[in-house]
Amino acid sequence: MDKQHHTDNDCECYVHHEAHEEHHHGDHEDNHHVDHDHCECQGHHEEHSEHHHGDHEDHNHGDHDHHCACHEEHHHGGHEHHHHHHEEEEGNGRLIKIIVASVLLVAAWLIERNTPSWATWQHLLIFLVPYLIVGWDTLKEAAEGLLHGEALSEDFLMSIATLGALAIGFMPGAESQFPEAVFVMLFFQVGELFEEMAEGRSRKSIEHLMDIRPDSARVERDGKLTVVKPEEVSPGEIILIQPGEKVPMDGVVLEGTSSLDTVALTGESVPRSIGPDDEILSGCVNLSGVLRVKTTKAFGDSTAAKILDLVENAAERKSRSESFITRFARIYTPIVVALAVLVAVIPGLITGEWVTWIYRGLLFLVVSCPCALVISVPLTFFGGLGGASRKGILIKGSNLMDTLSRVKTVVFDKTGTLTEGVFEVTAVHPEVIDSKELLHLAAHVERHSTHPIAMALRNAYPDEADDCEVGAIEETAGHGVRAVVNGKKVAVGNSQLMEAEGAAWHPCHHSGTIIHVAIDGVYAGHIVISDRIKADSASAIEALKAAGVEQTVMLTGDQESVAAAVASALKLDQYHAQLLPADKVSRVEELLSQGPLAFVGDGINDAPVLTRADVGIAMGALGSDAAIEAADVVLMDDKPSKIASAISIARRTIRIAKENIWFAIGIKVLVLVLATLGLATMWMAVFADVGVTVLAVLNAMRALKA
Repeated sequence: MDKQHHTDNDCECYVHHEAHEEHHHGDHEDNHHVDHDHCECQGHHEEHSEHHHGDHEDHNHGDHDHHCACHEEHHHGGHEHHHHHHEEEEGNGRLIKIIVASVLLVAAWLIERNTPSWATWQHLLIFLVPYLIVGWDTLKEAAEGLLHGEALSEDFLMSIATLGALAIGFMPGAESQFPEAVFVMLFFQVGELFEEMAEGRSRKSIEHLMDIRPDSARVERDGKLTVVKPEEVSPGEIILIQPGEKVPMDGVVLEGTSSLDTVALTGESVPRSIGPDDEILSGCVNLSGVLRVKTTKAFGDSTAAKILDLVENAAERKSRSESFITRFARIYTPIVVALAVLVAVIPGLITGEWVTWIYRGLLFLVVSCPCALVISVPLTFFGGLGGASRKGILIKGSNLMDTLSRVKTVVFDKTGTLTEGVFEVTAVHPEVIDSKELLHLAAHVERHSTHPIAMALRNAYPDEADDCEVGAIEETAGHGVRAVVNGKKVAVGNSQLMEAEGAAWHPCHHSGTIIHVAIDGVYAGHIVISDRIKADSASAIEALKAAGVEQTVMLTGDQESVAAAVASALKLDQYHAQLLPADKVSRVEELLSQGPLAFVGDGINDAPVLTRADVGIAMGALGSDAAIEAADVVLMDDKPSKIASAISIARRTIRIAKENIWFAIGIKVLVLVLATLGLATMWMAVFADVGVTVLAVLNAMRALKA
């Protein structure tokens, strides 16, 4: 089964990102060395310019500019503030119009009741004042929609229904429907106001992340500090970060110590200590000391920029529910308009009661508007994405919410995921040479590797011998390294490498990763390297099982004894040890047949498996380009407990979306039937449209609370 991105195929294209061929932080589970296959991660960007209201896709006019995908606003720096200020003015203007029109509607209604001798056209004039105040923008939108060939927009339906209600008053024997017509338009604007408020709250939940975008950077040039835009700073330049300032660029600390507020990146409130030689990431806030930092990336490639891009573009990747609603509205709206015409015309031709049936047809039109669905469902997913981002969980599209909510199997990498990924030598067992010499040989063979195990060996033997000559280095993926040290052929790796060398190795009773050493084919002993289980790994597994995940599986390249110890401590359902990178992919493919599967890894050497799973989740991905590229969900800290939170947020978001769908469709069908039978009033029709929309929008706002 190929990895599914559950979106509408009609509007989906795939952009392939080649996974980074990085060895840094590689996983010792691949038997200490990793096969660096390039892999491609599927991502996609939908061309997305659909109006929240039915088929109306023209965003270039009227009050509805704010309905277009609001992630675009954040690309434009100063324009963002202006745009939001403009939206606030629009919202305030709409509220004023609603209040004024409400007062004038009450006044017009009182005048109509107390002036029975007035002509119909005179009553119409007094009702037209509040009607045009509150409905002018809607009428304008409807007219412009007609000019663009988009006759079935929500604005058009509302305009026809209300103008028809006004016209009924002039038909022989008909009662005035002027108050109802104005009230329909008035309540429609109330619904628009609620929608604006809900979108504003959703946007603010995302905008807390926008605060990580720095405004300026202090860069050292020609012996003095110059304040420039972050985009103007090149990699390798030196910047100064004062207390209270946002970190503008990714880099390495040269001087100074401080604490960093990383809450915008990780969702964690505990500050992180930092000092010389430590990596520092853009988007954090420097809390205390002055830091002198050498930049390592251009601003466009920085962590902050990548995160903002992920969040801003997440809305483009539609969920199945959103795609369904879009298609539903395009089919549903023409059908109900045709039915409304039939309800108004055919019975009128048969009975001659035109007033009755035209009125019922107008009720049918008011009820039929699909705005409750078209507005509330995308708003629900947008709120869910925003709520997750506040927890330091970046979900790359609402399409992934569907799959994440149905995950039955969670597969874990071990190192850096369930364990700390910090290795240290815990035992040395020599055979033909002493302990110091065994460490010396292993450390020097691994002297050029950045692998965590290689680093642990070098840390255990930090002294570099000047008279030590290392050459002819040969690396075998998933097995180990061979090299010539002072004329002797030394092999350092796992048991398979020892067998290839003809060395008579033997197992060790210690728990940990066993690194065997052979000299000229003779077994020289082994070194034990251990890793620590993360503090919240056990509680994370418990939380997943409590959330209904059916099985938890660990795949590791490490020794059977190490894997068994970790699996037992964490109460995992399955584990598979001593796997090469290709073996992990094969295991995941076997498990995929049992239902939706999420794979959790470090996002670097596990890129092939992350791509193969239904949902790839990158753990400990802070600052890792490969993780951000390869994974579908990025957890901005290294806590496994966030996986259960991500699944919970996805399920809650889907549940709210389904509630809105069934509630809106149910009420509309009921009132449509009543309207056709003559049992519905204009007030019921208004509730079935705008009232349901308001309630659905309010329900959608619950998704903001992660």
